[in-house]
Parts: sequence; structure tokens; C-alpha cells
Amino acid sequence: MNFLIIGNGGREHAFAWKISQSSLVQKVFIAPGNAGTERENKCENINIDSEDISALRDFAIEKSIDLTIVGPEAPLVKGIVDEFEKNNLLILGPSKKASQIEGSKKFMKDFLKKNHIRTAEYEVFEDYEESKEYISKSKFPIVIKADGLAAGKGVTIAHSAEEAHKALDDAMQKKIFGSAGTKVVIEDFLQGEEASFIVLCDGKKTIPFASSQDHKARDNNDLGPNTGGMGAYSPAPIVTEEIHKQVMEKIIKPTIDGLKSEGITYKGFLYAGLMIKNSEISVLEFNCRFGDPETQPILMRMESDLAEICLLAAQGNLNEREISWTKDSALGVVIASKGYPFEYEKNKEINNLENENPRQKVFHAGTKTQEGQVLSNGGRVLCVTALGSTLLDSKNLAYQKVKNIDWKDGFYRDDIGDKAIKS
Repeated sequence: MNFLIIGNGGREHAFAWKISQSSLVQKVFIAPGNAGTERENKCENINIDSEDISALRDFAIEKSIDLTIVGPEAPLVKGIVDEFEKNNLLILGPSKKASQIEGSKKFMKDFLKKNHIRTAEYEVFEDYEESKEYISKSKFPIVIKADGLAAGKGVTIAHSAEEAHKALDDAMQKKIFGSAGTKVVIEDFLQGEEASFIVLCDGKKTIPFASSQDHKARDNNDLGPNTGGMGAYSPAPIVTEEIHKQVMEKIIKPTIDGLKSEGITYKGFLYAGLMIKNSEISVLEFNCRFGDPETQPILMRMESDLAEICLLAAQGNLNEREISWTKDSALGVVIASKGYPFEYEKNKEINNLENENPRQKVFHAGTKTQEGQVLSNGGRVLCVTALGSTLLDSKNLAYQKVKNIDWKDGFYRDDIGDKAIKS
């Protein structure tokens, strides 16, 4: 079978790496891919932008693609699934309507409220002056979110009025997130421990993936601006068997049922960003796709055939299927370009990326190949991931490889996983 994976990040490299291991798979095309995906067995990069829906559709028809898997949120929100299905092409991902759950923070928060799913109290503003007035009466910290897609950078935790006003200015006046920031959601700050909970839906049946925890803040000790994620580990100890059961019953099921009541059948990956405190679980966000960098450690632990699971989900045939996982832990450390999530330079040489240890894997994100040399080509550039018998073992293995990579223009957090290891 021929598979097409859409996207160019670490998530897509992890998908390509895992799917290419399946005996079902003859060829994996990645559009547009990166320097890592093109090195994987059975894989080939295709120079088509992930948001060029018509070109992707034409390619899928031309190459008789058996299944397309969509990595990033932007093409999903733009309606790639609707377009492919209109042309009888099998694709895994939610429809344009279903993708609103990530495409609009307002839609997501209103949906949670309507379906009695626990989340932070919030208000939505389109008027700059009204939002400023609301802030003047607020208790800090508060959270300010651009309504639309902002590549993981549209969220500010403001600890003072000054920080809150800057976040509003950036989104609504300077429009640094483009049209995504014309509307903002201002919500209460929730305390507790975060976890990522990802499930796969086939339109009827929903099966959970392994739990994980992401590190959104740029700097050690969860300081600095929010990013798309500076590292992750799996499993997340905070997600006990009881918490897992509660998430499925009180969050995932009412979400899928709530969408169905609005005439929306959800098919694809659904990511719930959770805040857990004293067994109380609140939803911070929903994403309409697999998380990045959570994908990398989660797939390192997966023992089942990902290609088969994705195919069954796209066909609506998950039935009683379950996914098997190694008891080992996995941890991934993101190496980003200096300056990220703000301005940074590209086209910097990166060396010593080869894996000496089969339990270490360097997943590429913002990279490209030029004349045989790997160059940086984005903000988050690599996710060095390792599998260990304990979380501490996987952390040590991952950082051992991080320190061996030769890239002077990169930086990383050195405390990924510490909270779980110390608890």
C-alpha cells in the first residue's frame, strides 16, 4: 500500500518512521517532509506545501494513494478532509466543521460549556477597549489566547496588567498572529499538573493512545514565553488508571457525543490538553490532530502496527481494537534555533545526527538537506527521543545524544521530565 503523510515537522517524521515499519506499506510519501523523513526506509519527500490542498489531492489521485494521514492542524481547518472525501480518497483526519474544535478557541470553549465539560471560566472579546476594561478588573495570573491558529504561540499567561496589555496589543493591535488574533479568549488561570491525552476516533469507536506530558514554556522551570513544545515524555504518571477512566467518561465521550448532536462525526486524532489537580480534571484545549512533540515519545513506546490502526480508523473499522505499549518510558528533548519563538536564523549546519544506540532516535522538524548537508530550517529543529526502562533512564539517554549533536546555533531545556522523576 502507498501512504501519504502531510506535514514537515517532528510529528510527521515520527509518523513516517513508524508507518514505514509496517509490512502493509510499500511506499510512504511525505509532503513536504524534512531532512529526516527523506532518510527513512521506504520514504520519499514530495515538494508540495501542506496547505496546497488541490495539489495534494491531485498527487493522491495520480499515485493511487491508499491512505493519507494529515499531521498539522492548518490543512484540517482549511477542509482538506472534505476535499479528499469528495474525490473518493481515503484520508484520516476530522472534517472542516469538526476541526473548529482547534481552529477557534471560542468555538471550543463554548462547546465545553454547553456540554458541561469542566474548563476555566472565560470571556470572549472582539473589541480591544472592552478587553482592556475586563483586564482592569481581573485577578492575576490570567490567560489570554488568540482565537485562531497561531502555531502554538498564541497563548500568554499574564502575571500582571502590564503583561496582559502587551498580549492584547500584540494580538489585537499589532496583529502578530494575523487574523487569528482579531478575537481573544481571556480565561482564569488553572493550577495543577498538565497532561496530554490523545485518542483516535473512527466515527463510532474511540481508542486511547498512551498518556504524555508536554513542556510548553521555552526555559527551564517552566519560565519564558510559550512555544509549540520544548520536550515531552510518556507515560505521564499523573494519568493514573482512575484518571484515565475519568477522562474517557467525562471528557472524551461527551465531546464525541456533543459533536454528534451537532451533526458532526469526528474521525481522526483528538488531543485533549488537561489540567489535573486533586483528581479534578479540566480541559485547557482541544487539538484536532496528534500533539507535537508528544508524538515522538508516544510512538517510540508503541508496539502495534500504526499503519494498520490508521487504516482501520479511516475505514471506520476500529471495532474492539486496542493498542499495545511497551512498559518502558520514552522522553524527547526539543532543540530549537536560538531566538525561538521569536526571530531566529535559518540555514545553520547541523552535524553528528546519526544514531549509535537503537533506543535513541533523532526526529527532525525544522530541517532541510542542501548538497548532502543538514541545515536548520525552522524554530523547533530536532526532537531527540530515547526509550528507557525508567523515565530517568530515558532522560539520561536522550540528553546523552543531545550533547553529542554538533549545532552551535541551537538551545534546549535541560529539565525535561524532572517534575515526574522527582515526584
